[in-house]
Amino acid sequence: MKETTMDTPQSLSIQPAGKQARVHSLDGGHEFRSRAANLGFTVGVPLTVVQNFGSGPMLVSLRGTLVALGRREAAKVLVWSGE
Repeated sequence: MKETTMDTPQSLSIQPAGKQARVHSLDGGHEFRSRAANLGFTVGVPLTVVQNFGSGPMLVSLRGTLVALGRREAAKVLVWSGE
């Protein structure tokens, strides 16, 4: 059985509000990766989940700005969520 460690990336979409994490990678096509990078989602960037109700868009704070991501977009952003 594989243990989950802080080095195991997880989807941003499952992180609760208030959670701090760092971007691990972007899982999607070129268009999505380019758009996400333009919004500030690059490897190693710290972020904080501001709002995640479990459905609909979520709000994330990174690089001094607030970004709204759709559920499918957030699922493609993998983060390190360990402390």
